[in-house]
Amino acid sequence: MTSEYHRIVAPDDDLQDESAELYEHHHWVVDRGQTPVRIDKFLTCKIEGASRSKVQAAAEADCILVNRRAVKSNYKVKPLDDISVVLSHPKYEQSVIPQNIPVNIVYEDDHLIVIDKEAGMVVHPGHGNYTGTLVNALAYYLQDLPLFQSGEMRPGLVHRIDKDTSGILVAAKTEHALNCLARQFFEHTIERKYLALVWGNLTDDTGVITGNIGRNPRDRMQMWVFEDGSDGKHAVTHYRVVERLGYVTLVECQLETGRTHQIRAHFRHIGHPLFNDSRYGGDQILRGTTFSKYKQFINNCFAILPRQALHARSLTFDHPESGKRMHFESETPQDMAEVIRKWKAYAQPCQ
Repeated sequence: MTSEYHRIVAPDDDLQDESAELYEHHHWVVDRGQTPVRIDKFLTCKIEGASRSKVQAAAEADCILVNRRAVKSNYKVKPLDDISVVLSHPKYEQSVIPQNIPVNIVYEDDHLIVIDKEAGMVVHPGHGNYTGTLVNALAYYLQDLPLFQSGEMRPGLVHRIDKDTSGILVAAKTEHALNCLARQFFEHTIERKYLALVWGNLTDDTGVITGNIGRNPRDRMQMWVFEDGSDGKHAVTHYRVVERLGYVTLVECQLETGRTHQIRAHFRHIGHPLFNDSRYGGDQILRGTTFSKYKQFINNCFAILPRQALHARSLTFDHPESGKRMHFESETPQDMAEVIRKWKAYAQPCQ
């Protein structure tokens, strides 16, 4: 039996996942001597902390596969069955405190809610940030819904974006929607695009960055790219150049996987850290001249954008009930847009 948990407990708010999936994946090959038993009962015994109702909800959302085919709760497990399960999220011991915090709601229906998150807001409670988060806000706004009365630390969430990254994310309002969205993240059918400003002039107009991502063995506050695949988790980032601005480049990134600080770590790995990303060295002058006016220009840009230049630009997924393909976009936030305008003006004389 193997169980893969897509869960990282961050040591502080700045190491929460850039866009990591908040689900858990389990896989078993059933023993030869297994007697026939309902799969909901089988999984409730196998998965620590999973209630029978939670397992049944996963089955209703086609999140339980036997020999690569979705089955319902009454399926009888047989010897050598290959079972794969995607559950919405692991449980936490702490409970969330509902707080009346305004958030920018882009879309809402009976099944889900889409939020345009401002930079600086932590997505879910963690060490040092048990209040003031997006989850605290959702727990208040949706407090009449069963999913948000459980007291769990991240009700409705199947992904998140970093504290100082702005942009779009989706939360489920029902257990069924939660499982459906978790399955789409697991199967990589959800499309996520980001806008990033990176140091340097990228060689190619399009590219793919591949490399396992795990914690830096010398600095646990950083993520590291392991080229040889010896550690970390498989990660793939696609990018295309939007505009070349002299000493920096504006790129659009599409995530194939969702790992902690994936875009930030991948671009640092190829020598192009995100502009003003203090965690990965982007808050230094990495390209350009030694002229004092240029240094002042960079410092002014850092003051306008006191965070990494990264924005979750769009999110596309299938609606958990209707199956309709849904697409949501977020405008570039003011701080990042202003810095891009300044770079365009600075680069203009060189073109």
